[in-house]
Amino acid sequence: MREFDGIPALAAALDAVGYLPDDGVATAAYLAHADAAAAAAGGDPGVGTTALAQALASLTGSTFVRLSC
Repeated sequence: MREFDGIPALAAALDAVGYLPDDGVATAAYLAHADAAAAAAGGDPGVGTTALAQALASLTGSTFVRLSC
């Protein structure tokens, strides 16, 4: 699993793959990643949850699976 040296490093890595997170999103993503927990992101359509999941999968070498319920 890829490690990130703090929230700013993860935010910069997300920016490098085309996702520009705000501080809250970067913090939540960092904490979920640091805990090695599966994370679910929810929100209204069009707010970027799928893009965040795709960016995190890209950074970590994980497989992205989208389930629409």
